Amino acid sequence: MASGIRNNEGRNDEGSPMSFRPLRIVILGLSITSSWGNGHATTYRGLVRELVNRGHHVLFLERDVPWYAENRDLLRPPYGKMELYSSLGELKNRFTEEVSTADCVMVGSYVPEGVSVGEWVTSTARGITAFYDIDTPVTLAKLERGDTEYLSPGLIPRYALYLSFTGGPLLDHLERKYGSPMARPLYCSVDTSCYFPFACDRKWDLGYLGTYSGDRQPLLESLMLQPARSLATERFVVAGSLYPDTIGWPPNVQKIGHLSPAHHGAFYNSLKFTLNITRTDMVRAGYSPSVRLFEASACATPVISDYWEGLDTFFTPGTEILISSCAADTVRYLREMEEEELRAIGERARARVLAGHTAAHRARELESLVNGTPAKP
Repeated sequence: MASGIRNNEGRNDEGSPMSFRPLRIVILGLSITSSWGNGHATTYRGLVRELVNRGHHVLFLERDVPWYAENRDLLRPPYGKMELYSSLGELKNRFTEEVSTADCVMVGSYVPEGVSVGEWVTSTARGITAFYDIDTPVTLAKLERGDTEYLSPGLIPRYALYLSFTGGPLLDHLERKYGSPMARPLYCSVDTSCYFPFACDRKWDLGYLGTYSGDRQPLLESLMLQPARSLATERFVVAGSLYPDTIGWPPNVQKIGHLSPAHHGAFYNSLKFTLNITRTDMVRAGYSPSVRLFEASACATPVISDYWEGLDTFFTPGTEILISSCAADTVRYLREMEEEELRAIGERARARVLAGHTAAHRARELESLVNGTPAKP
């Protein structure tokens, strides 16, 4: 297994402080091998790589399901160790020893049979157990409806840590209402080795990258498709999977299917602006930055976004990000903003991301949380 190189001061080869000893971490996540139709894979890839770079030993366990098997864009991660399993029974038979002896075992949202997996993990692991919720507002909305697809109310107190893509008041809610011993943010992040500015032909004036979601589609209509109809000479693009054939795309909007992460950086660098749209549950909860915000900003591509509470804790509106609430706002940005102003917004947003929202930052945060959480008695 690959690992970072320590020197005599207890630091890795990049000079970042490390924990006193390497941690043995097991992650049971939705997918690390396929980014098709999900935002989990890129998050896990960056996090695992940076944990390994810091000297920790990481085993990632992924349920082998047909839709990801048919769309894998990282067959074997070059960091840590990854294993596929086909059933809950196989998971228990093959990996009980690793789970029971790990320093930390983390179960992610949307893991198949997640409740059963979580019950097994929290009863088997002797180290720190954590639930990593990449979909926190969606998860809690499901629980309010009695939907326990991958998490149940009774399981939350059994995890020592509840790690959330969403911060703000929702963390207190998890502790007060659901009994989480410790709810903390572990936001999405960006892989700066893949997302950075580089010279590229500008192909489109405004682009959106995201899988189809019914609750996002009305905003895509108002913030992009309506402006496209009124700006016939401007070029627009939507990249993502699962869009229904019934959508009427304007002639100046190019539709691209699934775009693998390897092409995301080039996509953002080909845009004058990119559009960010937030799911309804995330807007309602606030403090839920999308990974696309960090990725586009790392490329210094100016972002036009809908607004939600807490957005200004990540980017300053007007100087690091642009807010659009209707078609007229988007049209105004496209028509009126000068290149020099766009360049300054992109550079300021990039600096903000590099200062606190990279995969390396998240690895250090997770390391600190695990080391600071009381072990089982």
